[in-house]
Amino acid sequence: MKYFEVNENGKRIDAYLSEKLEDVSRVAIQRLITNGKVFVNNKTVKASYKVQAGDMIQVEEEMPVDISIKAQNIPLDIIYEDKDIIVVNKPKGMVVHPANGNPDRTLVNAVMAICKDSLSGIGGQIRPGIVHRLDKDTSGIIIVAKNDKAHINLSEQIKEHKVKKTYIALVRGIVKENEATINMPIGRSEKDRKKMAVTKKGKEAITHFKVLERYDKYTLLQVNIETGRTHQIRVHLSQIGYPIVGDEVYSNGKNEWNIKGQCLHAKSLEFVHPVTGKKMYLEAKLPEYFEKILKELESRKIQR
Repeated sequence: MKYFEVNENGKRIDAYLSEKLEDVSRVAIQRLITNGKVFVNNKTVKASYKVQAGDMIQVEEEMPVDISIKAQNIPLDIIYEDKDIIVVNKPKGMVVHPANGNPDRTLVNAVMAICKDSLSGIGGQIRPGIVHRLDKDTSGIIIVAKNDKAHINLSEQIKEHKVKKTYIALVRGIVKENEATINMPIGRSEKDRKKMAVTKKGKEAITHFKVLERYDKYTLLQVNIETGRTHQIRVHLSQIGYPIVGDEVYSNGKNEWNIKGQCLHAKSLEFVHPVTGKKMYLEAKLPEYFEKILKELESRKIQR
């Protein structure tokens, strides 16, 4: 159950909630309203209801249906594992947790086969142990919690920006600045509800980047994020004119290597172990296809 106190007047409730629930489409929100899952001041309303300052809204989240979670013996690149956490290098193309359209062959299915019953239940049936996410076509490092204590601690570290996430991105275009910060709010696109966009109505999103190498027509970036908005790096880089190579959503996806899925890799994580208190630095090697592209670009490197 999610709760919201309204501080404005006159907006349709489906439009209001689509801004608050950025990971939920407007169609899904309208379905929640139709199914009596949305309450205003303890009463159900229609999608056309216009909110008033002081309204208290309750939203019963839909539980995924028709998905049977099962352990599957899928090979994983395990970077680190102990009794509290497991850290893996997720390949491009693997979905993190089951959902309609991707019922199995996910990271959760693979981790369940390795960890058996030792996964945190805080994420619920569909997301056991999942503390943070990576897009399907983003490769790299991701932590899974084996128990609730680890899950709660890691979630707090992420919330308080104490986990340093470093990404490597190959973008189209030659970035002029050596280092820069992008501070633009991100929310669901009003033109296409399946996409995110820079919008005044969005939530704060801060991305830092620095140039690692410049090539003819391309730039290799190191990227760090302060916030974790959906598709944040992809949206921000596309917004300033440097879309990620292979991104089929926030670019035209065309590239000379015919790569499908963005050349974006979660390289490393710095955090405090949730139980031992030890400072951790873990790194995930670049996937072979990414390494191959960078090797081909060596001859096109622009001298600093």
